[in-house]
Amino acid sequence: MIPEKPLPFNGDFSSPEEYIDELLKFVRSSDTFQILCGGVHILDFFTIEPGLFHYAIPKEWHSFILSCSLMEFLDLLMRDDLETLKYDGEQPPESLIEYIRTIRNLSLGRSFTPPKEKLPALPRSVAIGMNVKKNHEVTNFADYLSRLSDDIREQYGNEISHYVDFGSGQNYLGRAMASEPYNRHVVAVEGRENNVNAAKGLDMSSGLAVKPKVMRNKKLWTKILEVRGPDAQDDPEALAKAIREVAGDEAFEFKPVKELEAEYTVEKGKGSVQYISGRLDSGELGEVIAQINTENDTEAEKKDLSLMAMSIHSCGNLSHFGIRSLVLNPDIRAVAIVGCCYNLMTEKLGPPTYKHAFLRPTLQAVNGRLVRESDKHDPQGFPMSQKFSTYQGDGVRLNITARMMACQAPQNWTEKESAGFFSRHFYRAVLQKIFLDRGVVKKVRHGDGQGESQQTESPASTQDDSESPFDISTNPVIIGSLRKSCYGTFKSYVRGAVEKLTTNTEYKQYAEVMQEKMGDITDEEIERYEAQYLPRKKELCAVWSLMAFSAMAVESLIVSDRWTYLKEHDDLVRHAWVETVFDYGLSPRNLVVVGVKR
Repeated sequence: MIPEKPLPFNGDFSSPEEYIDELLKFVRSSDTFQILCGGVHILDFFTIEPGLFHYAIPKEWHSFILSCSLMEFLDLLMRDDLETLKYDGEQPPESLIEYIRTIRNLSLGRSFTPPKEKLPALPRSVAIGMNVKKNHEVTNFADYLSRLSDDIREQYGNEISHYVDFGSGQNYLGRAMASEPYNRHVVAVEGRENNVNAAKGLDMSSGLAVKPKVMRNKKLWTKILEVRGPDAQDDPEALAKAIREVAGDEAFEFKPVKELEAEYTVEKGKGSVQYISGRLDSGELGEVIAQINTENDTEAEKKDLSLMAMSIHSCGNLSHFGIRSLVLNPDIRAVAIVGCCYNLMTEKLGPPTYKHAFLRPTLQAVNGRLVRESDKHDPQGFPMSQKFSTYQGDGVRLNITARMMACQAPQNWTEKESAGFFSRHFYRAVLQKIFLDRGVVKKVRHGDGQGESQQTESPASTQDDSESPFDISTNPVIIGSLRKSCYGTFKSYVRGAVEKLTTNTEYKQYAEVMQEKMGDITDEEIERYEAQYLPRKKELCAVWSLMAFSAMAVESLIVSDRWTYLKEHDDLVRHAWVETVFDYGLSPRNLVVVGVKR
Protein backbone atom coordinates (compact mmCIF):
# COMPACT_ATOMS: atom_id res chain seq x y z
CA MET A 1 0.00 0.00 0.00
CA ILE A 2 3.05 2.26 0.32
CA PRO A 3 3.01 4.71 -2.62
CA GLU A 4 5.93 4.93 -5.03
CA LYS A 5 6.78 8.41 -3.72
CA PRO A 6 6.59 8.84 0.08
CA LEU A 7 5.73 12.50 -0.55
CA PRO A 8 3.51 13.40 -3.55
CA PHE A 9 5.74 16.22 -4.83
CA ASN A 10 5.22 17.62 -8.32
CA GLY A 11 8.64 18.87 -9.36
CA ASP A 12 11.52 16.93 -10.87
CA PHE A 13 13.20 15.99 -7.59
CA SER A 14 15.26 12.86 -7.10
CA SER A 15 13.99 12.17 -3.57
CA PRO A 16 11.70 13.51 -0.84
CA GLU A 17 14.77 14.84 0.94
CA GLU A 18 15.82 16.88 -2.10
CA TYR A 19 12.27 18.23 -2.43
CA ILE A 20 12.20 19.32 1.22
CA ASP A 21 15.62 20.96 0.96
CA GLU A 22 14.44 23.00 -2.04
CA LEU A 23 11.16 23.88 -0.31
CA LEU A 24 12.97 25.12 2.81
CA LYS A 25 15.51 27.04 0.75
CA PHE A 26 12.76 28.81 -1.20
CA VAL A 27 10.71 29.62 1.89
CA ARG A 28 13.69 31.31 3.53
CA SER A 29 15.16 33.01 0.44
CA SER A 30 12.19 34.36 -1.56
CA ASP A 31 11.19 37.84 -0.41
CA THR A 32 8.02 37.73 -2.50
CA PHE A 33 6.92 34.46 -0.89
CA GLN A 34 7.68 35.73 2.62
CA ILE A 35 5.71 38.93 1.96
CA LEU A 36 2.69 37.07 0.57
CA CYS A 37 2.77 34.35 3.26
CA GLY A 38 2.87 36.15 6.56
CA GLY A 39 4.23 39.58 5.65
CA VAL A 40 1.00 41.39 4.85
CA HIS A 41 -2.61 41.28 6.00
CA ILE A 42 -5.74 42.26 4.12
CA LEU A 43 -6.79 44.54 7.00
CA ASP A 44 -3.94 46.91 6.18
CA PHE A 45 -4.59 47.02 2.45
CA PHE A 46 -5.56 50.70 2.44
CA THR A 47 -4.12 51.95 5.74
CA ILE A 48 -0.74 52.91 4.22
CA GLU A 49 -0.33 54.66 0.89
CA PRO A 50 0.13 53.90 -1.93
CA GLY A 51 -1.43 50.64 -0.76
CA LEU A 52 -0.47 47.06 -0.11
CA PHE A 53 -0.53 46.10 -3.79
CA HIS A 54 2.43 48.38 -4.49
CA TYR A 55 4.43 47.15 -1.50
CA ALA A 56 3.73 43.42 -1.77
CA ILE A 57 3.90 42.79 -5.52
CA PRO A 58 7.06 43.30 -7.62
CA LYS A 59 6.67 46.45 -9.68
CA GLU A 60 7.24 44.70 -13.00
CA TRP A 61 4.13 42.55 -12.37
CA HIS A 62 1.73 45.45 -11.76
CA SER A 63 0.73 46.39 -15.27
CA PHE A 64 0.13 42.83 -16.47
CA ILE A 65 -1.86 41.79 -13.39
CA LEU A 66 -4.16 44.81 -13.62
CA SER A 67 -4.76 44.09 -17.32
CA CYS A 68 -6.16 40.60 -16.56
CA SER A 69 -9.65 39.69 -15.51
CA LEU A 70 -9.83 37.92 -12.15
CA MET A 71 -10.54 34.48 -13.63
CA GLU A 72 -7.80 34.92 -16.24
CA PHE A 73 -5.34 35.60 -13.44
CA LEU A 74 -6.53 32.62 -11.37
CA ASP A 75 -6.21 30.38 -14.45
CA LEU A 76 -2.65 31.62 -14.97
CA LEU A 77 -1.76 30.90 -11.36
CA MET A 78 -3.18 27.40 -11.16
CA ARG A 79 -4.35 25.92 -14.44
CA ASP A 80 -2.72 27.29 -17.59
CA ASP A 81 0.14 25.40 -19.25
CA LEU A 82 3.05 27.76 -18.62
CA GLU A 83 4.93 26.44 -21.66
CA THR A 84 2.22 27.33 -24.20
CA LEU A 85 0.86 30.67 -22.94
CA LYS A 86 -0.70 32.97 -25.53
CA TYR A 87 -1.82 36.50 -24.72
CA ASP A 88 -3.08 38.94 -27.33
CA GLY A 89 -2.20 41.99 -25.28
CA GLU A 90 0.41 42.51 -22.60
CA GLN A 91 2.58 39.49 -21.87
CA PRO A 92 3.23 38.17 -18.35
CA PRO A 93 6.69 39.06 -17.04
CA GLU A 94 9.14 36.16 -16.98
CA SER A 95 9.76 36.67 -13.25
CA LEU A 96 6.03 36.18 -12.58
CA ILE A 97 5.97 33.00 -14.67
CA GLU A 98 9.02 31.70 -12.82
CA TYR A 99 7.39 32.43 -9.45
CA ILE A 100 4.22 30.58 -10.49
CA ARG A 101 6.28 27.64 -11.76
CA THR A 102 8.22 27.45 -8.49
CA ILE A 103 5.10 27.49 -6.30
CA ARG A 104 3.52 24.77 -8.43
CA ASN A 105 6.67 22.61 -8.26
CA LEU A 106 6.99 23.02 -4.50
CA SER A 107 3.31 22.37 -3.73
CA LEU A 108 2.44 18.76 -3.00
CA GLY A 109 0.24 17.06 -5.60
CA ARG A 110 -3.45 16.95 -4.70
CA SER A 111 -4.94 14.78 -7.45
CA PHE A 112 -6.88 11.80 -6.15
CA THR A 113 -7.38 8.46 -7.88
CA PRO A 114 -10.25 6.51 -6.31
CA PRO A 115 -9.88 2.73 -5.88
CA LYS A 116 -10.63 0.68 -8.98
CA GLU A 117 -13.24 -1.37 -7.18
CA LYS A 118 -16.43 0.41 -6.21
CA LEU A 119 -16.43 1.16 -2.51
CA PRO A 120 -19.21 -0.23 -0.33
CA ALA A 121 -21.86 2.41 0.24
CA LEU A 122 -22.43 3.44 3.82
CA PRO A 123 -25.54 1.84 5.31
CA ARG A 124 -28.38 4.33 5.30
CA SER A 125 -28.60 4.21 9.08
CA VAL A 126 -24.88 5.09 9.35
CA ALA A 127 -25.04 7.92 6.80
CA ILE A 128 -27.67 9.83 8.82
CA GLY A 129 -26.63 13.45 9.28
CA MET A 130 -23.87 13.40 6.65
CA ASN A 131 -23.74 15.90 3.82
CA VAL A 132 -22.15 15.00 0.46
CA LYS A 133 -18.68 16.09 1.59
CA LYS A 134 -18.79 14.13 4.85
CA ASN A 135 -20.18 11.04 3.11
CA HIS A 136 -17.33 11.19 0.57
CA GLU A 137 -14.72 11.56 3.31
CA VAL A 138 -16.05 8.80 5.55
CA THR A 139 -16.66 6.36 2.68
CA ASN A 140 -13.15 6.76 1.30
CA PHE A 141 -11.26 6.98 4.58
CA ALA A 142 -12.99 4.01 6.20
CA ASP A 143 -12.02 1.91 3.17
CA TYR A 144 -8.47 3.32 3.27
CA LEU A 145 -8.04 2.47 6.96
CA SER A 146 -9.41 -1.02 6.40
CA ARG A 147 -6.96 -1.68 3.56
CA LEU A 148 -4.08 -0.17 5.54
CA SER A 149 -4.73 -2.36 8.59
CA ASP A 150 -5.15 -5.44 6.37
CA ASP A 151 -1.76 -4.74 4.79
CA ILE A 152 -0.15 -4.32 8.21
CA ARG A 153 -1.57 -7.68 9.29
CA GLU A 154 -0.52 -9.48 6.11
CA GLN A 155 2.98 -7.99 5.85
CA TYR A 156 4.00 -7.78 9.51
CA GLY A 157 1.59 -10.14 11.30
CA ASN A 158 0.23 -7.32 13.45
CA GLU A 159 -3.55 -7.29 13.86
CA ILE A 160 -4.96 -3.85 14.72
CA SER A 161 -7.29 -4.41 17.68
CA HIS A 162 -8.68 -0.87 18.14
CA TYR A 163 -8.85 2.40 16.20
CA VAL A 164 -8.40 5.55 18.30
CA ASP A 165 -10.13 8.55 16.73
CA PHE A 166 -8.53 11.87 17.75
CA GLY A 167 -11.26 14.48 18.08
CA SER A 168 -14.07 12.20 16.95
CA GLY A 169 -16.76 14.92 16.91
CA GLN A 170 -20.08 13.22 16.28
CA ASN A 171 -18.19 10.04 15.35
CA TYR A 172 -19.21 9.68 11.71
CA LEU A 173 -15.94 7.91 10.87
CA GLY A 174 -15.97 5.69 13.96
CA ARG A 175 -19.59 4.69 13.39
CA ALA A 176 -18.76 3.63 9.83
CA MET A 177 -15.69 1.69 10.98
CA ALA A 178 -17.70 -0.14 13.66
CA SER A 179 -20.54 -1.05 11.28
CA GLU A 180 -20.83 -3.42 8.33
CA PRO A 181 -18.74 -4.27 6.37
CA TYR A 182 -15.76 -3.24 8.56
CA ASN A 183 -16.85 -4.26 12.08
CA ARG A 184 -13.83 -2.70 13.83
CA HIS A 185 -13.47 -1.68 17.47
CA VAL A 186 -13.32 2.11 17.78
CA VAL A 187 -12.25 4.30 20.69
CA ALA A 188 -13.66 7.79 20.10
CA VAL A 189 -11.80 10.51 22.03
CA GLU A 190 -13.72 13.79 22.12
CA GLY A 191 -13.45 16.82 24.39
CA ARG A 192 -16.91 18.30 23.87
CA GLU A 193 -19.66 16.60 25.82
CA ASN A 194 -22.40 17.83 23.48
CA ASN A 195 -20.65 16.09 20.56
CA VAL A 196 -20.44 12.85 22.53
CA ASN A 197 -24.14 13.00 23.43
CA ALA A 198 -25.09 13.70 19.81
CA ALA A 199 -22.88 10.83 18.66
CA LYS A 200 -24.56 8.41 21.05
CA GLY A 201 -27.95 9.46 19.70
CA LEU A 202 -26.77 8.67 16.18
CA ASP A 203 -25.38 5.34 17.41
CA MET A 204 -28.87 4.39 18.60
CA SER A 205 -30.34 5.42 15.24
CA SER A 206 -27.80 3.27 13.39
CA GLY A 207 -28.23 0.23 15.64
CA LEU A 208 -24.72 0.35 17.13
CA ALA A 209 -26.27 1.09 20.50
CA VAL A 210 -29.60 0.10 22.01
CA LYS A 211 -32.14 2.52 23.40
CA PRO A 212 -32.60 1.72 27.08
CA LYS A 213 -35.99 0.32 28.01
CA VAL A 214 -37.67 2.17 30.84
CA MET A 215 -40.44 0.61 32.96
CA ARG A 216 -42.44 3.20 34.89
CA ASN A 217 -45.30 3.14 37.41
CA LYS A 218 -47.86 5.31 35.61
CA LYS A 219 -49.77 6.20 38.77
CA LEU A 220 -46.55 7.21 40.53
CA TRP A 221 -45.41 9.23 37.50
CA THR A 222 -48.77 11.06 37.36
CA LYS A 223 -48.42 11.93 41.05
CA ILE A 224 -44.89 13.27 40.46
CA LEU A 225 -46.12 15.53 37.64
CA GLU A 226 -48.91 16.86 39.87
CA VAL A 227 -46.42 17.72 42.63
CA ARG A 228 -44.08 19.41 40.14
CA GLY A 229 -46.93 21.54 38.80
CA PRO A 230 -47.59 22.90 35.29
CA ASP A 231 -45.53 26.08 35.85
CA ALA A 232 -42.29 24.08 36.21
CA GLN A 233 -42.73 22.01 33.06
CA ASP A 234 -39.24 22.85 31.72
CA ASP A 235 -37.47 22.91 35.09
CA PRO A 236 -35.37 19.73 35.64
CA GLU A 237 -34.61 20.74 39.24
CA ALA A 238 -38.33 20.95 40.04
CA LEU A 239 -38.86 17.51 38.52
CA ALA A 240 -35.99 16.03 40.55
CA LYS A 241 -37.42 17.57 43.73
CA ALA A 242 -40.88 16.12 42.99
CA ILE A 243 -39.40 12.67 42.37
CA ARG A 244 -37.59 12.73 45.74
CA GLU A 245 -40.75 13.94 47.51
CA VAL A 246 -43.04 11.30 46.02
CA ALA A 247 -40.79 8.30 45.41
CA GLY A 248 -37.87 8.89 47.79
CA ASP A 249 -34.13 8.66 47.13
CA GLU A 250 -34.28 5.03 45.99
CA ALA A 251 -36.68 5.79 43.14
CA PHE A 252 -36.67 4.10 39.76
CA GLU A 253 -35.14 5.92 36.76
CA PHE A 254 -37.39 8.85 35.92
CA LYS A 255 -35.16 10.69 33.42
CA PRO A 256 -36.49 11.23 29.89
CA VAL A 257 -35.34 8.43 27.57
CA LYS A 258 -33.22 10.84 25.49
CA GLU A 259 -31.16 11.65 28.59
CA LEU A 260 -30.42 8.02 29.46
CA GLU A 261 -27.10 6.44 28.49
CA ALA A 262 -27.12 4.38 25.31
CA GLU A 263 -26.44 0.70 25.95
CA TYR A 264 -23.48 -0.83 24.08
CA THR A 265 -22.77 -4.54 23.80
CA VAL A 266 -19.77 -6.23 22.22
CA GLU A 267 -20.65 -9.23 20.04
CA LYS A 268 -18.18 -11.67 18.55
CA GLY A 269 -17.39 -10.65 14.97
CA LYS A 270 -19.14 -7.30 15.32
CA GLY A 271 -17.68 -3.83 15.71
CA SER A 272 -18.06 -1.58 18.71
CA VAL A 273 -17.66 2.03 19.83
CA GLN A 274 -16.38 3.29 23.16
CA TYR A 275 -16.38 7.00 24.02
CA ILE A 276 -13.71 8.61 26.16
CA SER A 277 -14.42 12.23 27.05
CA GLY A 278 -11.57 14.63 27.65
CA ARG A 279 -9.21 17.05 25.97
CA LEU A 280 -5.84 15.81 24.81
CA ASP A 281 -2.84 18.05 25.44
CA SER A 282 -0.11 15.83 24.01
CA GLY A 283 0.42 12.59 22.12
CA GLU A 284 0.89 10.63 25.34
CA LEU A 285 -2.19 8.39 25.58
CA GLY A 286 -1.58 6.43 28.77
CA GLU A 287 -4.83 7.60 30.39
CA VAL A 288 -6.85 6.92 27.25
CA ILE A 289 -5.39 3.45 26.72
CA ALA A 290 -6.02 2.55 30.37
CA GLN A 291 -9.75 3.19 29.85
CA ILE A 292 -10.16 0.96 26.80
CA ASN A 293 -12.79 -1.66 27.53
CA THR A 294 -11.26 -5.13 27.21
CA GLU A 295 -13.59 -7.07 29.54
CA ASN A 296 -14.69 -9.39 26.73
CA ASP A 297 -11.12 -10.05 25.56
CA THR A 298 -8.97 -13.01 26.50
CA GLU A 299 -5.95 -12.41 28.73
CA ALA A 300 -3.68 -12.67 25.68
CA GLU A 301 -5.78 -10.10 23.80
CA LYS A 302 -5.67 -7.72 26.76
CA LYS A 303 -1.87 -7.90 26.78
CA ASP A 304 -1.63 -7.46 23.00
CA LEU A 305 -3.46 -4.19 22.46
CA SER A 306 -2.53 -2.98 19.00
CA LEU A 307 -3.92 0.45 18.21
CA MET A 308 -4.15 2.69 15.17
CA ALA A 309 -4.58 6.44 15.68
CA MET A 310 -6.88 7.90 13.03
CA SER A 311 -8.55 11.20 12.29
CA ILE A 312 -10.37 13.06 9.56
CA HIS A 313 -9.57 16.75 9.87
CA SER A 314 -8.26 16.94 13.41
CA CYS A 315 -7.86 20.65 14.10
CA GLY A 316 -4.58 22.42 14.80
CA ASN A 317 -2.26 20.69 17.26
CA LEU A 318 -4.59 17.69 17.55
CA SER A 319 -2.98 16.39 14.36
CA HIS A 320 0.42 16.74 16.05
CA PHE A 321 -0.84 14.72 19.02
CA GLY A 322 -2.08 11.96 16.73
CA ILE A 323 1.22 11.75 14.83
CA ARG A 324 3.34 11.92 18.01
CA SER A 325 1.29 9.14 19.57
CA LEU A 326 3.10 6.64 17.33
CA VAL A 327 6.42 7.56 18.95
CA LEU A 328 5.20 8.07 22.53
CA ASN A 329 3.00 4.97 23.07
CA PRO A 330 4.16 1.34 22.64
CA ASP A 331 0.57 0.19 21.97
CA ILE A 332 0.08 2.57 19.02
CA ARG A 333 1.18 0.55 15.99
CA ALA A 334 0.13 2.90 13.18
CA VAL A 335 -1.26 6.39 12.55
CA ALA A 336 -3.29 7.84 9.68
CA ILE A 337 -4.03 11.52 10.28
CA VAL A 338 -5.68 14.04 7.94
CA GLY A 339 -5.13 17.53 9.36
CA CYS A 340 -6.94 20.83 8.92
CA CYS A 341 -7.43 24.23 10.60
CA TYR A 342 -3.75 25.16 10.44
CA ASN A 343 -4.68 28.56 11.89
CA LEU A 344 -5.38 26.79 15.21
CA MET A 345 -1.86 25.39 15.45
CA THR A 346 0.40 27.07 17.99
CA GLU A 347 3.95 28.26 17.41
CA LYS A 348 6.81 26.26 18.87
CA LEU A 349 9.59 28.76 18.17
CA GLY A 350 7.90 31.95 19.34
CA PRO A 351 7.81 35.35 17.61
CA PRO A 352 9.90 36.15 14.52
CA THR A 353 13.53 37.22 14.84
CA TYR A 354 15.49 39.71 12.74
CA LYS A 355 16.16 36.87 10.27
CA HIS A 356 12.44 36.88 9.38
CA ALA A 357 12.31 40.42 8.01
CA PHE A 358 8.80 40.22 6.55
CA LEU A 359 7.06 38.01 9.12
CA ARG A 360 4.47 40.03 11.04
CA PRO A 361 4.13 39.33 14.77
CA THR A 362 0.76 37.96 15.87
CA LEU A 363 -1.16 40.98 17.17
CA GLN A 364 -3.82 41.05 19.88
CA ALA A 365 -7.29 42.04 18.67
CA VAL A 366 -8.58 45.07 20.57
CA ASN A 367 -11.84 43.24 21.27
CA GLY A 368 -10.37 39.76 21.64
CA ARG A 369 -9.43 37.57 24.57
CA LEU A 370 -6.07 38.36 26.12
CA VAL A 371 -3.84 35.79 24.46
CA ARG A 372 -0.31 36.28 23.19
CA GLU A 373 -0.14 33.17 21.05
CA SER A 374 3.32 33.84 19.65
CA ASP A 375 4.80 34.17 23.15
CA LYS A 376 3.81 30.67 24.20
CA HIS A 377 6.78 28.81 22.72
CA ASP A 378 4.45 25.81 22.79
CA PRO A 379 6.47 22.57 22.48
CA GLN A 380 3.41 20.96 20.86
CA GLY A 381 3.25 23.57 18.09
CA PHE A 382 4.74 23.98 14.62
CA PRO A 383 7.27 22.80 13.57
CA MET A 384 7.30 19.22 14.83
CA SER A 385 10.55 18.00 13.30
CA GLN A 386 14.09 18.76 14.42
CA LYS A 387 15.09 19.60 10.85
CA PHE A 388 12.47 22.31 10.49
CA SER A 389 12.98 23.56 14.07
CA THR A 390 16.69 24.20 13.57
CA TYR A 391 16.82 25.13 9.89
CA GLN A 392 19.48 27.81 9.33
CA GLY A 393 19.89 28.13 13.08
CA ASP A 394 16.57 29.59 14.17
CA GLY A 395 14.11 27.34 12.36
CA VAL A 396 11.07 27.76 10.13
CA ARG A 397 8.26 29.98 11.44
CA LEU A 398 4.74 30.56 10.21
CA ASN A 399 2.57 33.27 11.72
CA ILE A 400 -1.21 32.98 11.98
CA THR A 401 -1.75 34.86 8.69
CA ALA A 402 0.31 32.33 6.73
CA ARG A 403 -1.35 29.39 8.48
CA MET A 404 -4.81 30.81 7.90
CA MET A 405 -4.12 31.30 4.19
CA ALA A 406 -3.02 27.64 4.01
CA CYS A 407 -6.63 26.74 4.83
CA GLN A 408 -7.81 28.23 1.53
CA ALA A 409 -8.69 26.13 -1.53
CA PRO A 410 -8.00 28.46 -4.49
CA GLN A 411 -8.21 25.67 -7.06
CA ASN A 412 -11.90 25.33 -6.14
CA TRP A 413 -12.81 29.01 -6.50
CA THR A 414 -15.57 29.71 -9.01
CA GLU A 415 -16.23 33.11 -10.56
CA LYS A 416 -19.44 33.62 -8.58
CA GLU A 417 -17.92 32.45 -5.30
CA SER A 418 -14.82 34.59 -5.83
CA ALA A 419 -16.89 37.71 -6.49
CA GLY A 420 -18.69 37.22 -3.18
CA PHE A 421 -15.72 36.82 -0.88
CA PHE A 422 -13.61 39.41 -2.71
CA SER A 423 -16.38 41.93 -2.03
CA ARG A 424 -16.36 40.95 1.66
CA HIS A 425 -12.58 41.38 1.83
CA PHE A 426 -12.84 44.76 0.11
CA TYR A 427 -15.53 45.91 2.54
CA ARG A 428 -13.44 44.82 5.53
CA ALA A 429 -10.27 46.53 4.25
CA VAL A 430 -12.06 49.85 3.65
CA LEU A 431 -13.78 49.62 7.04
CA GLN A 432 -10.36 49.22 8.69
CA LYS A 433 -9.27 52.45 6.98
CA ILE A 434 -12.37 54.17 8.43
CA PHE A 435 -11.53 52.75 11.86
CA LEU A 436 -8.02 54.16 11.59
CA ASP A 437 -9.13 57.60 10.40
CA ARG A 438 -11.75 57.87 13.16
CA GLY A 439 -9.46 56.69 15.96
CA VAL A 440 -11.07 53.32 16.62
CA VAL A 441 -7.67 51.70 16.04
CA LYS A 442 -4.12 53.02 15.99
CA LYS A 443 -1.07 52.17 13.98
CA VAL A 444 1.13 49.53 15.59
CA ARG A 445 4.86 49.73 14.94
CA HIS A 446 6.58 46.37 14.94
CA GLY A 447 9.62 46.18 17.19
CA ASP A 448 13.22 45.17 16.68
CA GLY A 449 12.46 41.79 15.19
CA GLN A 450 11.81 40.14 18.54
CA GLY A 451 8.03 40.11 18.19
CA GLU A 452 7.48 43.27 20.23
CA SER A 453 5.03 45.87 18.97
CA GLN A 454 4.01 49.29 20.18
CA GLN A 455 1.18 51.66 19.32
CA THR A 456 1.98 54.97 17.71
CA GLU A 457 0.03 58.03 18.68
CA SER A 458 0.64 59.80 15.36
CA PRO A 459 -2.55 60.89 13.57
CA ALA A 460 -3.80 58.48 10.92
CA SER A 461 -3.61 61.19 8.29
CA THR A 462 0.16 61.56 8.64
CA GLN A 463 2.63 59.05 7.36
CA ASP A 464 6.35 58.80 7.90
CA ASP A 465 8.26 58.21 4.67
CA SER A 466 9.89 55.19 6.31
CA GLU A 467 6.57 53.50 7.07
CA SER A 468 5.69 50.33 5.20
CA PRO A 469 3.26 47.47 5.88
CA PHE A 470 6.26 45.38 6.94
CA ASP A 471 6.94 47.50 10.03
CA ILE A 472 3.53 49.12 10.61
CA SER A 473 0.16 47.46 11.15
CA THR A 474 -3.15 48.46 12.71
CA ASN A 475 -4.93 46.87 15.65
CA PRO A 476 -7.07 43.93 14.53
CA VAL A 477 -10.78 44.19 15.30
CA ILE A 478 -12.80 40.96 15.40
CA ILE A 479 -16.11 41.36 13.58
CA GLY A 480 -17.02 37.78 12.74
CA SER A 481 -20.04 36.89 10.65
CA LEU A 482 -22.87 39.31 9.96
CA ARG A 483 -26.42 38.83 8.69
CA LYS A 484 -26.53 37.92 5.00
CA SER A 485 -28.26 41.21 4.17
CA CYS A 486 -25.22 43.13 5.49
CA TYR A 487 -23.10 41.97 2.55
CA GLY A 488 -25.35 43.47 -0.12
CA THR A 489 -23.73 46.93 -0.10
CA PHE A 490 -20.80 48.59 1.61
CA LYS A 491 -23.15 50.87 3.51
CA SER A 492 -25.15 47.95 4.93
CA TYR A 493 -21.88 46.20 5.80
CA VAL A 494 -20.58 49.19 7.79
CA ARG A 495 -23.92 49.64 9.55
CA GLY A 496 -24.13 45.93 10.41
CA ALA A 497 -20.54 45.78 11.70
CA VAL A 498 -20.90 48.91 13.84
CA GLU A 499 -24.20 47.67 15.27
CA LYS A 500 -22.65 44.35 16.21
CA LEU A 501 -19.57 45.95 17.76
CA THR A 502 -21.53 48.55 19.74
CA THR A 503 -23.99 46.03 21.19
CA ASN A 504 -21.41 43.41 22.19
CA THR A 505 -21.93 42.72 25.90
CA GLU A 506 -18.79 40.57 26.23
CA TYR A 507 -16.50 43.53 25.54
CA LYS A 508 -18.57 46.38 26.93
CA GLN A 509 -15.65 48.78 27.33
CA TYR A 510 -14.71 48.42 23.68
CA ALA A 511 -18.35 48.73 22.61
CA GLU A 512 -18.47 52.14 24.27
CA VAL A 513 -15.34 53.26 22.38
CA MET A 514 -16.88 52.06 19.12
CA GLN A 515 -20.08 53.98 19.83
CA GLU A 516 -18.13 57.15 20.60
CA LYS A 517 -15.93 56.95 17.49
CA MET A 518 -18.37 55.51 14.93
CA GLY A 519 -21.83 56.44 16.20
CA ASP A 520 -22.11 59.63 14.14
CA ILE A 521 -20.83 58.36 10.78
CA THR A 522 -23.18 59.38 7.97
CA ASP A 523 -24.25 57.54 4.84
CA GLU A 524 -22.51 60.22 2.78
CA GLU A 525 -19.18 59.61 4.51
CA ILE A 526 -19.48 55.86 4.00
CA GLU A 527 -20.23 56.38 0.31
CA ARG A 528 -17.21 58.70 -0.06
CA TYR A 529 -14.89 55.99 1.27
CA GLU A 530 -16.38 53.40 -1.07
CA ALA A 531 -16.05 55.71 -4.08
CA GLN A 532 -12.44 56.50 -3.16
CA TYR A 533 -11.26 52.89 -2.91
CA LEU A 534 -13.55 51.02 -5.32
CA PRO A 535 -11.21 51.66 -8.31
CA ARG A 536 -8.51 49.77 -6.37
CA LYS A 537 -10.61 46.71 -5.56
CA LYS A 538 -8.86 44.79 -8.34
CA GLU A 539 -5.54 45.34 -6.57
CA LEU A 540 -6.96 43.66 -3.46
CA CYS A 541 -8.32 40.73 -5.48
CA ALA A 542 -4.91 40.19 -7.08
CA VAL A 543 -3.00 40.26 -3.79
CA TRP A 544 -5.47 37.91 -2.08
CA SER A 545 -5.25 35.50 -5.03
CA LEU A 546 -1.45 35.51 -4.88
CA MET A 547 -1.54 35.00 -1.11
CA ALA A 548 -3.85 31.98 -1.40
CA PHE A 549 -1.89 30.54 -4.33
CA SER A 550 1.44 30.95 -2.51
CA ALA A 551 0.00 29.38 0.64
CA MET A 552 -0.33 26.08 -1.23
CA ALA A 553 3.40 25.82 -0.50
CA VAL A 554 2.72 26.68 3.17
CA GLU A 555 0.40 23.69 3.50
CA SER A 556 3.04 21.55 1.82
CA LEU A 557 5.56 22.85 4.36
CA ILE A 558 3.31 21.87 7.28
CA VAL A 559 2.62 18.39 5.90
CA SER A 560 6.29 17.82 5.02
CA ASP A 561 7.29 18.76 8.57
CA ARG A 562 4.93 16.09 9.93
CA TRP A 563 6.38 13.46 7.58
CA THR A 564 9.93 14.53 8.49
CA TYR A 565 9.13 14.13 12.20
CA LEU A 566 8.20 10.48 11.62
CA LYS A 567 11.30 9.86 9.47
CA GLU A 568 13.50 11.30 12.23
CA HIS A 569 12.25 8.46 14.48
CA ASP A 570 13.20 5.63 12.13
CA ASP A 571 14.38 3.57 15.09
CA LEU A 572 10.66 3.20 15.91
CA VAL A 573 8.90 4.01 12.64
CA ARG A 574 9.20 1.40 9.89
CA HIS A 575 7.40 3.37 7.15
CA ALA A 576 6.06 6.91 6.76
CA TRP A 577 4.33 8.48 3.79
CA VAL A 578 1.81 11.07 2.63
CA GLU A 579 -0.87 10.60 0.00
CA THR A 580 -4.28 11.92 -1.05
CA VAL A 581 -7.42 10.22 0.25
CA PHE A 582 -10.20 12.57 -0.96
CA ASP A 583 -11.20 14.43 -4.10
CA TYR A 584 -9.80 17.97 -3.71
CA GLY A 585 -12.95 19.42 -5.25
CA LEU A 586 -15.06 17.97 -2.43
CA SER A 587 -12.54 18.05 0.42
CA PRO A 588 -9.40 20.15 -0.20
CA ARG A 589 -7.64 19.11 3.03
CA ASN A 590 -7.05 15.73 1.45
CA LEU A 591 -3.51 14.69 2.51
CA VAL A 592 -3.12 11.87 5.03
CA VAL A 593 0.09 11.41 7.02
CA VAL A 594 0.71 7.71 7.64
CA GLY A 595 3.19 6.05 9.95
CA VAL A 596 3.70 2.33 10.65
CA LYS A 597 5.74 1.15 13.62
CA ARG A 598 8.55 -1.39 13.47
